[in-house]
Amino acid sequence: MQIEFYKYQGTGNDFVMIDNRTNFFPKEDIQLIEQLCDRRFGIGADGLILLENDSDTDFRMVYYNSDGNESSMCGNGGRCLVAFANQLGVINSQAIFMATDGLHHASVGDDGIVSLQMIDVDEIQKKDSYTFLNTGSPHHVQIVEDLKNYNVKDSGASIRYGELYGEKGSNVNFVKKIDEDTFSVRTYERGVEDETLACGTGVTAVAIAMNATGETDKTSINLNVEGGKLNVSFDKMGDHFTNVFLNGPAKFVFKGSIEI
Repeated sequence: MQIEFYKYQGTGNDFVMIDNRTNFFPKEDIQLIEQLCDRRFGIGADGLILLENDSDTDFRMVYYNSDGNESSMCGNGGRCLVAFANQLGVINSQAIFMATDGLHHASVGDDGIVSLQMIDVDEIQKKDSYTFLNTGSPHHVQIVEDLKNYNVKDSGASIRYGELYGEKGSNVNFVKKIDEDTFSVRTYERGVEDETLACGTGVTAVAIAMNATGETDKTSINLNVEGGKLNVSFDKMGDHFTNVFLNGPAKFVFKGSIEI
């Protein structure tokens, strides 16, 4: 069978996009999804995303990590899916869609910037050396001194697979403060089991964690990631963060077909 696919990237976080509104895709085939995401034997991506019909919203997002397993929310993937839906004519400039963590609102600007509303956050675990919170996916946030030369893969894996988070593990973000409204971030993603060039739920977690722990009092925060720049904005009432938006570019790379 030939499958038509689209490739998108958001600040280097790249995804295979498939229009599955006719429900043709074999979603239970973990090995197939892993192969399609393989950078040597397949298309190559950090994850695969299906766009599906939803009775109550514009569409449904179904997200798989590159290991072939369905996963929790992916912020950059959600932004890329909105751009994909716009390209297909499913939406115009505004979208409401359903994902694994619930309802999301989003918009596409004329400049190609996609703004995606993330879930509210009101449970933040503040520890001496790190912060943990869930922004649609679980995230460990830790400030380090020499971020540029930090061994993200080894250190991230040791935390992800360590006793702290058990069998499910956590994504792990290492952070350096640049100034009051700017932070640099490098992320180890579970399911990819490596550093990625960007992580949308990760930078969202970093922005909220930096505010919650007093590293900044800003409510619009710029995040430098390996693949570019993102912005996270929110409203804050005590330790309750609402109207959380992840903003950044989402770009079409190429379209193709592959035999499976």
